[in-house]
Amino acid sequence: MGMMSEFKEFAVKGNAVDLAVGVIIGAAFSKIVDSIVGDLIMPVVGRLIGGLDFSNYYLPLAGQASGLALEEAKKAGAVFAYGNFITILVNFAILAFIIFMMVKQINRLKKSDATPAVEAPPAPPPEEVQLLREIRDSLKR
Repeated sequence: MGMMSEFKEFAVKGNAVDLAVGVIIGAAFSKIVDSIVGDLIMPVVGRLIGGLDFSNYYLPLAGQASGLALEEAKKAGAVFAYGNFITILVNFAILAFIIFMMVKQINRLKKSDATPAVEAPPAPPPEEVQLLREIRDSLKR
């Protein structure tokens, strides 16, 4: 039972629970960002580049016709599917920027919430140090 009690203690610690909540919220947030990138941003980027479906961009490596959809081209042979990679890369950049902005805002709030500490005057040095300084100063003269 020692191992079970240790596991229970670990599982209910604040850090483990905070981590679990963070992972769950992160997974949900990731779905939101995936939707923003896949449904809102990448269609616009694809349209600007000249195609409607950016995720279907690929280079055929096995002699397939380039007009096929990505799934059909994969069935016909190897393809270099760079469109999906670019979508994921844009997704990462947006997610990293959002997290950066959140951390920056949290740090700014922490700084403004911190009460300015009144600096206490430095404590006088011990008597021995004062005597040693006086001896040193008198020896210099």
